[in-house]
Amino acid sequence: MNVLETGDKVLLVDSKGRQYLVELVEGGEFHTHTGIVPHADLLGHPEGTTVRSTTGARYTAMRPTLTDFVLRMPRGAQVIYPKDLGPILLLADIQPGLRVFESGVGSGALSMTLLRAGASVVGYEVRDDFAERARGNVHSFLGDEASARYRVEVRDTYEGIDERDLDRVVLDLPEPWQVVKHAAVAMRPGGIIVSYSPSIAQVMQLHEAFEDSGFHLAQTVEILQRTWHVEGQAVAHTGFLTSARLLGEIPGGLKPPRIGQS
Repeated sequence: MNVLETGDKVLLVDSKGRQYLVELVEGGEFHTHTGIVPHADLLGHPEGTTVRSTTGARYTAMRPTLTDFVLRMPRGAQVIYPKDLGPILLLADIQPGLRVFESGVGSGALSMTLLRAGASVVGYEVRDDFAERARGNVHSFLGDEASARYRVEVRDTYEGIDERDLDRVVLDLPEPWQVVKHAAVAMRPGGIIVSYSPSIAQVMQLHEAFEDSGFHLAQTVEILQRTWHVEGQAVAHTGFLTSARLLGEIPGGLKPPRIGQS
């Protein structure tokens, strides 16, 4: 039986659906206004175990998903939310063994998603505290093996990319168009660039930068997520995802396909 052990992260869910991310340690305790839950009450028990606090409050334990961790992990920078993380994997066609360049790294949400899909990731981040937090979050959730495939340098991507023969470039930057010329040199032919941008003005400048850069088939999609509740509906914040393919000079260029056309 796969039981909870020291060092495991668990999601504790109370009777009202509130969720708390906890790392189990020997002799540890989880404290809230509803009392104390000793970690010993969870260690050695399977997921789905329900325990009571010292005041009788009920908590059910389970291992967190990547989404759970991303939404609750320590962070200093705004993260890309799960609704966009999944589509980024598909737009960039991320698969095991690919060499991916990422900038800016922020708190590491996108890094963890890329690493979890099997890629090796090199990240540039201008803030040392963000870089350190990203490394910590990656190791905390994914462990040693993923950390060995992850390198973050405190550098400014706008000044250039030293890596070569990259398979993918994934950006979350205020001015991604400044990176296009550097990406064209750093990537292998056939590589894919994907950029997350919260503003359509950023998207327009990025598309302009793709012109005569060797990138083709540029397209932008907006991922909308609507969560339905019994009481009604809520719509989350959105952003724009832009991708293009590095194919070099093509006479006349290539027009991106229209969705739904073959």
